Amino acid sequence: MPTPADLPVATVAPFAALLIAIAVCPLALPSWWHANRNKLLVSCVLAMPIVLLYLRHEPRALHHAGGEYVSFVLLLAGLYVIAGGILVRGDLRATPLTNAAFLASGAILASFIGTTGASMLLLRPLLQTNHERRRVRHTVVFFIFLVSNIGGLLTPLGDPPLFLGYLQGVPFWWTFRLWPMWLFMVGALLAVYLVWDSLEYARESPAALRLDRARIEPLRVLGALNGVWLLGVMAAVAFLGAPWRDMIIIALAAISYWLTDPKIRRANGVTAAPMIEVAVLFFGIFLPMIPALELLRAHAGRLGVREPWHFFWASGSLSSVLDNAPTYLTFFALGQGVGLAGDGVAGVPVAVLEAISLGSVMMGANTYIGNAPNFMVRAIAEESGVRMPTFVGYLAYSGLVLGPLFVALTLLFL
Repeated sequence: MPTPADLPVATVAPFAALLIAIAVCPLALPSWWHANRNKLLVSCVLAMPIVLLYLRHEPRALHHAGGEYVSFVLLLAGLYVIAGGILVRGDLRATPLTNAAFLASGAILASFIGTTGASMLLLRPLLQTNHERRRVRHTVVFFIFLVSNIGGLLTPLGDPPLFLGYLQGVPFWWTFRLWPMWLFMVGALLAVYLVWDSLEYARESPAALRLDRARIEPLRVLGALNGVWLLGVMAAVAFLGAPWRDMIIIALAAISYWLTDPKIRRANGVTAAPMIEVAVLFFGIFLPMIPALELLRAHAGRLGVREPWHFFWASGSLSSVLDNAPTYLTFFALGQGVGLAGDGVAGVPVAVLEAISLGSVMMGANTYIGNAPNFMVRAIAEESGVRMPTFVGYLAYSGLVLGPLFVALTLLFL
């Protein structure tokens, strides 16, 4: 087996091809790409050359990648099953303060039950609360910004990139050091939202507002026992390693599935399809990624990405159009190879790791394809009668709102 520095560049081709397929196929071939069997076919075809190469020369690398893949999928599946067993129902007055409270709560929950779990939990009651209003589109867009992306910054449970960092050796509690950046972005977005929604609220018809005041239903939480199982998952990830961590997650998910009324999961729209999609796609990502990461570590110094703000914008730009989990790992490997002096975490300088974490998680909000929950939120909102922006229209929202905030974040923290 050649050393990482001598690996042919062609070994990166399967990984690059899969990332391009993930970005392009949902737009160019939506019907064909929707079938998980077709995703599995693409993943297997692109993974096979790398599997054969490493089986022959370096099987330990395959074993290591396979273990990380299993842990990754089990965590996401466990959070999906358990969070999907909690149902929030109700219809409050759809005032700007009420909506902002939903967004703030989701931004906090996202770091502890995952961006997907928090999105599933709060989107439907938010839409029900705003059902009488006509100007709701911007609320769903800010929900994607805050709950489906930026809110998940504080723990490895919050967003898949951070859990991959945890598997690479980043301590569980390390991400809490990002709270000043989290607070800046969440606070700024909530302030912008309050102004925006107050203007839209003033433009609602009197009839819509009267109807909104007349239809009040207190919030109710069904399946609250699942909160205990979520705390168990958090403790397992924080204090245990594989295989005990994975076994406990499986056990807690099984208990949740057994004890929770199936009607709750049906009401939340929980099916196996999203987790099958994740498992299939990441099977194709984890294996072809091996030579790409080795090459990045070996040649990082030649690529010109050295300063923390370089890593923030580079990782964020790719996370906007590709899945942010492999993007994180790509720049994590690059950070390990830059050879900067100073304190480090898992071989990555602290300032660089902060920048990669911020870019990968936060800029997943820039497009519908930047993070898995984004499309889910859009689909549920449209099913509820909200006319969501097109792909380009959403870019206009993110460019107008998030763009200046990312520039400010760079100047203040990076």
